[in-house]
Amino acid sequence: MARPTSDRLPLNRYPVRIVIPTRFQDLDAMGHINNVAFAALFEDARVRFNWSLGRLNRGDGFRAVVARNEVNYLAEGSYPEDVEIATGVGRIGTRSWDILAVMHQKDRAIATCDTTIVMTHPADGGIPDDFRARLAAMTLDDAAA
Repeated sequence: MARPTSDRLPLNRYPVRIVIPTRFQDLDAMGHINNVAFAALFEDARVRFNWSLGRLNRGDGFRAVVARNEVNYLAEGSYPEDVEIATGVGRIGTRSWDILAVMHQKDRAIATCDTTIVMTHPADGGIPDDFRARLAAMTLDDAAA
């Protein structure tokens, strides 16, 4: 797995940022945040991000699922310091899109997460235009790279 490029690491490239507390139960035997906890912290931020977009898995029949989730561990995380996770949209395809995130702790990047979301319903057609516009409004800021 290739290390993420340095342009993926600045918090200011991402449109949404959230601070999440770490938990003592997230620690491994060495006293560092374990890999499963990293994934769970990213998942919490991603789900909150998805819900803020509005349409996912609601009553209108539009559905989407995680098809790929890749976490890159860059440095150890520690307890009890909070983590800040910044999230945004990368690639937008016909029926899928990528949600990109970076996790910071103590003013340094400690992990990134790339998730591909695939539309499962309706089975025909692409991402609805209104939702595509919401995704496009949440892309990473290239000027801040």
